[in-house]
This record gives sequence, C-alpha cells and structure tokens, in this order.
Amino acid sequence: MGNELLFSLGFLLFIALILALDLGLFSRKEHVVSLKQAGVMSLIMVALAIGFYFILLTEGHQLHGIKDFAHLQEIVTRHQHHIKLIPNDFEGSLAIYRQNLGLEFLTGYVIEYALSVDNIFVIVLVFSAFAVEEKYYHRVLFWGILGAIIMRFIFIFVGAALIAKFAWILYLFGAFLVFTGVKMFFSKDEDDKIDPENHPVVKWASKIFSIHPKYEGKKFFVKINHKTLVTPLFLVLLIVEFTDLLFAVDSIPAIFAVTKDPYIVFFSNIFAIMGLRSMFFLLVNIIHKFHYLKTGLAVLLAFIGIKMLGHTYLEKWGFTTEHSLIVILSILVISIVASLVFPKKKVHVKP
Repeated sequence: MGNELLFSLGFLLFIALILALDLGLFSRKEHVVSLKQAGVMSLIMVALAIGFYFILLTEGHQLHGIKDFAHLQEIVTRHQHHIKLIPNDFEGSLAIYRQNLGLEFLTGYVIEYALSVDNIFVIVLVFSAFAVEEKYYHRVLFWGILGAIIMRFIFIFVGAALIAKFAWILYLFGAFLVFTGVKMFFSKDEDDKIDPENHPVVKWASKIFSIHPKYEGKKFFVKINHKTLVTPLFLVLLIVEFTDLLFAVDSIPAIFAVTKDPYIVFFSNIFAIMGLRSMFFLLVNIIHKFHYLKTGLAVLLAFIGIKMLGHTYLEKWGFTTEHSLIVILSILVISIVASLVFPKKKVHVKP
C-alpha cells in the first residue's frame, strides 16, 4: 500500500501543480480563450497523458511495489489482468505486465476522452441557455473540473471495492451501458434542450441558497445587506458538476471494462478530465459539425457494455485490450469521417 499511496500522492501533486499554474498564470484576467490557446493547451494535455503512458511502460511495476514473481502473480490475479506470465522469468513477465498496464491506461484514456465530447455537447447547451459570457467559460470549467476530480476519486475506489466483493456488479454495469447506448442512439436533438427555470439543479439550489437575480461579473457569491447570495454563475457551476456526475455514471463503468485496477481507472479518468477544458474551447464553435459523433458514442457505450456482459467468452476467443482499443478508435474515426463526408442538411424556414 505504501508504493500505491506514494505513486498516487505524486500524481495528485502533479495535477495540483498544473491546476495552480492554470489558475495563477493563465487565469489572472478573464478573457475569451482563443482557438490557438485551446490548441496549445490540448496538445500539452495529450502530450502529458502520452508521457504518463511511457512512464507506465518503464516503471509501471512501481505502482504496486512489485518485488518478486509471487507478488506479480498476486497483483495480476487481483486486478484480473488477462496476460500470460512466463514461469521462471521475472523480468520478462514484468515487461509483459508493464506493457499491458500502459495499454489499459491508454485505452481507458481514449474511452474517457471520447465520452467527454458528449459532456461538451451538454455544457455548450448549459452556457447558451444561461447566457454565460464567453470570457467566464474558463472560470466555470476550472472549478468544475476540480470538483470532478474529487467526485471521481470517490466513485472509482468505491466502485473498485464493490467489484472486488461482488463480481456480478460488472454484469449490472454492462447492462446499464448497453441500455444507455441504445437510449442515446435513439434520442432526438429536442431531448437535449435545457430550461433554465425548471432545471432540477436550479430548483434544488433555490431551496437551499438565496439566489441573486443577475450576474455580477466573475463572482459566484455576492454580499448584499450582510446576506450572502449565490449568483447565476454559481448555478451554472453546480449544473456543470451535476452533468459531470451523470456522465461519470457512464464513463467509469466503461473503463472498468478495460481494467479492474482502480489506480489505472483513476489516472486515465483524470488525464481525460484535465484535457476536457481545452477540448471544450477547441470544439465549442465547431462541435455541431460532428453530428454523427453522438451516434458513434452510443455505439461505443453499447460495445463496451456487450464486452462486459460477454467478457468470459471474449477472453476464450482471444479478444484482448489491443482489440478493444482498435474497435474503439474505429468507431470514433468512422463517426467523425461520416460527419464530415455527410454534413447535416440545413433546414430552410419558409418566410
């Protein structure tokens, strides 16, 4: 546990440093994030995730402090890594383990990053429905992501504990993902519309907080007549947090289909979340062009759910994490290419 704790603390300190730099250097003045800034931020976050992948390839065994072959076997069995170790060859088996660990992280990262796109669709609708000024997008997303890291940490390790104790929960997760995928596939654009006044989070917040009727710049709270009120910007932040909570219910079980190691689930989740903000600014003005992406994500969720339900048979057939990664990337590429080749027809309204 000592190595796991040190590895995790080092990772969290690294994330805290990135967030501190973001808050201190890049957010001193509220401004509209340009396409160039978003592109640079996205490249940096993807590069950091790839860098972490290579760290796992070379030092992944340090995560659980593996010292000998018996401990390696115990870790592989505990986290259900579907790999074949080489008897009497500790170094060779360790290399196989590290390669598989890196691949599980990369696959989980791609799944979470892809599912984040659907999150972006909803956040765009929220900002539009609540008429949030573009220069405050970054502030809301920064604090939203900070809250998401804490929530997902709890979700992932509670989920891992439940899976370890009740293996049948995986089948429950699988059925839920198939249901969610089918539901998303047949959902219409009208289903995504947001009513600011009747949103459940707004109704809940109005019972707990005193709400100020208008925006006060970047402030989440204002004090009037010695009374603290929450601004509409804080309500938007709560809705973004609530939205992420809903998406976590889909995305976290999806990554457990790839790996049962809660630390790898957490690392892949957090890297994807950290990249969500920059990806939002990169896609906010063009996301409507990828109209088949939502269909692709629905197919992706259904595939992962089916994989969880039939994992025993798939393992017998030799279906590996590499195959999962290929299928996932293929679904995403096809949906993106289809969106560009077959653009959405514009509806002409008669005068």
